[in-house]
Amino acid sequence: MAAENGSRGEPAGGRYTAQVEMDRINHVETVYKSALVVLLLVVIFSLGQALYFMMTDKDDDKRTVWALTRRIGLSLLLIGMVALGIWMGWLHPHDVGQ
Repeated sequence: MAAENGSRGEPAGGRYTAQVEMDRINHVETVYKSALVVLLLVVIFSLGQALYFMMTDKDDDKRTVWALTRRIGLSLLLIGMVALGIWMGWLHPHDVGQ
């Protein structure tokens, strides 16, 4: 093992190792996937909110329309984030049997 330089956890000489790079990439993937899950939950919440507004509002209120509009916008953002994640290599699509 290489001697460490101070408390920063860097190898002696301050070299940027491949392991540090892999740890950084794995951290980015984890944060990105967590953000996707949170965004998906917000989309589902918005859909439930629109259903609630549709069932309870009796007048010409636009709350249902706005909730569905937000859901569409958030869904487009989610699709864009998935495409970006695949393009950047943070997400790895696979077949059903894998």
